[in-house]
Amino acid sequence: QVQLVESGGGLVQAGGSLRLSCAASGRSFSMYHMGWFRQAQGKEREFVAAISQSGGSTDYTNSVKGRFTISRDNGKNTVYLQMNSLKPEDTGVYYCAAKYAGYYSGSHSAGPSWYGYWGQGTQVTVSS
Repeated sequence: QVQLVESGGGLVQAGGSLRLSCAASGRSFSMYHMGWFRQAQGKEREFVAAISQSGGSTDYTNSVKGRFTISRDNGKNTVYLQMNSLKPEDTGVYYCAAKYAGYYSGSHSAGPSWYGYWGQGTQVTVSS
């Protein structure tokens, strides 16, 4: 079992940057594939980015490619989401998610139901 705690959200102007962190408690963090999702007010939760256990594979939704970078530090039990060139449409609650072991693929990692563990979320607001 793993518990996830996100941090790093806040209010930023368009064009600015934020780095989100997701700290995982428990052992065997390196056995988990990790993902970031976001949910804007009144909308469904959507996939943002994912990273495999070792960090060797990453995937992004098209709207954030070239602007966001997902990474992980297995020694610190933490996954990060570096967000640059932020836009107002990036506003929402950002959630960290974890999937224990199994085969990693881009198609699987984009689906919320693939993940078994979720954090409480951190608010990101981008003003125009």
